[in-house]
Amino acid sequence: MVTGMRGMLSGSAIERLRAGFHGPLLKPEDDSYEQARRVWNGAIDRYPALVARCTSVADVQTAVEFARDHDLLVAVRGGGHSIAGYGTCDGGLVIDLGLMKGIRVTPATRTARAQPGLVWREFDHESQVFGLATPGGVISTTGVAGFTLGGGLGRLTRKHGLACDNLRSVDIVLADGRFVTASEEDHPDLFWAIRGGGGNFGIVTSFEFGLHDVGPVILGGAMYHELERADAIISFFRDFMALAPDELNATLAFVTARPLPFIPPRFHGEPIISIEVCYAGPIEKGEEIIRPLREFGPPVAVNVGPVPYTALQQAQDPVAPPGLQNYWKASFLTRLDGDVIKTLMSHAPQMRAPFSMTRIVPLGGAVGNIAEEETAFGPRGAPFVVHLVGTWDDPAESEIHIRRVRDFHDALRPFALDGTYLNFVGNEPEDVVRAAFGIRYRRLVTVKRVYDPTNFFRLNHNIPPAVEEGPE
Repeated sequence: MVTGMRGMLSGSAIERLRAGFHGPLLKPEDDSYEQARRVWNGAIDRYPALVARCTSVADVQTAVEFARDHDLLVAVRGGGHSIAGYGTCDGGLVIDLGLMKGIRVTPATRTARAQPGLVWREFDHESQVFGLATPGGVISTTGVAGFTLGGGLGRLTRKHGLACDNLRSVDIVLADGRFVTASEEDHPDLFWAIRGGGGNFGIVTSFEFGLHDVGPVILGGAMYHELERADAIISFFRDFMALAPDELNATLAFVTARPLPFIPPRFHGEPIISIEVCYAGPIEKGEEIIRPLREFGPPVAVNVGPVPYTALQQAQDPVAPPGLQNYWKASFLTRLDGDVIKTLMSHAPQMRAPFSMTRIVPLGGAVGNIAEEETAFGPRGAPFVVHLVGTWDDPAESEIHIRRVRDFHDALRPFALDGTYLNFVGNEPEDVVRAAFGIRYRRLVTVKRVYDPTNFFRLNHNIPPAVEEGPE
């Protein structure tokens, strides 16, 4: 007998499920279970009672009904990149969507219909055949589903908005097993909520995205500067991006230099500053736009030029391998002035594990062109997101690295808005989730009460349906 979080699963119950379920069902004693229970973040170590690897909408509905009938805790997994580890659980049922990888691109309407098991590498592979794209993750192994439901900041965001801004409709299985389509016309309240509200409201089985003319070759890459010049580099970057066209996405990061051939060997393994760029427009125009970035400093290394969009989307994959320990925090910064720069320079170089980093992402552009209340994502008016990425090998060192990230985050608090970008953080208390949604929280609670009144979908940055809703 397999023990669930609340219920007990007998062998006969699992066999009855198997009779109506087409995908693999994995129990702890099965050979594939050990791999199936794990997620991208190696700090997450949980043991579900059963992993249901869905192959269709019918499988998803069957799994939801089974979990409801047996009072099981449910974890929903798309790409498995949730830092909090929401794609797995102890003792419950994992509804694994990783085998649902269908995608259809329609060039005539510039749309794509994508299933929730896709990662961005797979999505881009299909859309780029037609020179089309939608804002996707900066790590190509990130799942399309969780990334989009949480908002979705990517290399095309300043020009084309968040991933959730490019949704036309979704198909979704609700907590009661019903299948509905949500769009601006059908279930508009649900469609509003899933654009930034995460997995609180159901299991999306199909996303319809709007696409844009991008690539297949664009201007992109990175420049590298000595850490000692951080003050001047950050100030220049801030002022440059304040006037940059929306076509230019750029991220400044404190990183540990990898032994790449274009970086001088004396910097290998040492802290360094990178500025990654992606220009979503004509390459010749982009070269003209980024010339000041190329020349200021000057950089100690430059690796920028025409590059396939798919290659740029995969360029950061080596710094985000699966299985490492991860602990992340994020803030929306109100400014990037002297006090903030001093704080960055004091804390960022301490993040010395090989793949730890501090990323500063300018927003603006298409993100701020949408009203705060139009989707569940916010705040749209913030000028910057700072992303604190703690990544290390040895679990015995966890306390050290977690403390560094927390201390850094606390030091930035005086310069930050309330709330955070939930795609960039782990498991957070309810008050942090409330603050992340801000003025949108009351409406999200109302939608949750309609579509998931029992909080069946609770393994997420949760919006409980039965709580005081806070101030207007």
